[in-house]
Amino acid sequence: MARAKVTAEQLLRITDPREMPAYGTREAAHYLQLPHATLKSWVFGRPYPTQAGVKFFEPVIKRPDETLPLLSFYNLAEAHVLSAFRREHRIELRHVRSALDFVSQQFEWKHPLIEQRFETDGVKLFVEKLGVIYDASAQGQIVMDSIRAHFKRLDWADNAVVRLWPFTRSSIADSPKSVFIDPRISFGRPSLARCNIPTAVIAERYKAGEVIDSLADDYGCSRLDIEEGLRCELDLKVAA
Repeated sequence: MARAKVTAEQLLRITDPREMPAYGTREAAHYLQLPHATLKSWVFGRPYPTQAGVKFFEPVIKRPDETLPLLSFYNLAEAHVLSAFRREHRIELRHVRSALDFVSQQFEWKHPLIEQRFETDGVKLFVEKLGVIYDASAQGQIVMDSIRAHFKRLDWADNAVVRLWPFTRSSIADSPKSVFIDPRISFGRPSLARCNIPTAVIAERYKAGEVIDSLADDYGCSRLDIEEGLRCELDLKVAA
């Protein structure tokens, strides 16, 4: 996938690899199993028509460098959590933005969707702020349980996200933790957990004609690991 060039000057401005511009929106959408147009609207915003004329919806996720059309690892993690609100509960982005602004003001967080405390204090406040929509306590609990399922795919160190385990299958419950994205390993490209081999390498060898069992033997992985690596890089049905 084509990637925008990052200049040396831009790199020097960013010292945390998790904040480094590294992923195009099409690439990120593929890893997160999101429609490309959806992720673009979250990151770049979008115009929308009204009776008074066209207005612009501001992005929900802030890129590390507004001069580059690239997302950081943190942005991937934010989109991963945001998808729980949007895809599973169809909460309008304007309500999401309002609730996140409220939570950010309460805790002064830079990345409210992926702060570790968001899973406890933050989600509860978020749902309370969405009270006009989720006024029933049971529905609010459903939202919190859904978010926690997504948070189980994130690893933390020092209260910051350091690793994302993307869903490799359409069903959350059926997605094993075989593939991870970590900006400290393989330049943030998805890799197999058992052997730290980038899934792109697995996919290239598979497309070249090598069979799954042979790849599993070469890398000391299980057949399941190789299949999940292929699902991450290729069509989800390839390794079925």
